[in-house]
Amino acid sequence: MRDWQVKRRERTRHLIELGGLVIKAGLVDLTDDDRATLYGAFLTLADRLRGEERANALALWKRKGKRGFTAEDARANAEINR
Repeated sequence: MRDWQVKRRERTRHLIELGGLVIKAGLVDLTDDDRATLYGAFLTLADRLRGEERANALALWKRKGKRGFTAEDARANAEINR
């Protein structure tokens, strides 16, 4: 396989994973799949990350995200063990 093909597949996988996070967070349903609203929200996040609150925002969001993944794993394990 050529190098450009490998890089393209890696990029595609990365984009799919990011899209999965948007869906997992419930943003698609909460915005009625309105792309302009989602993009506006992402731009707002980016502005916040460019500001003085960057470190606090990253720490808060990282903790919340880890808790979300842990809770999801616990739910999945509970369903498997039923």
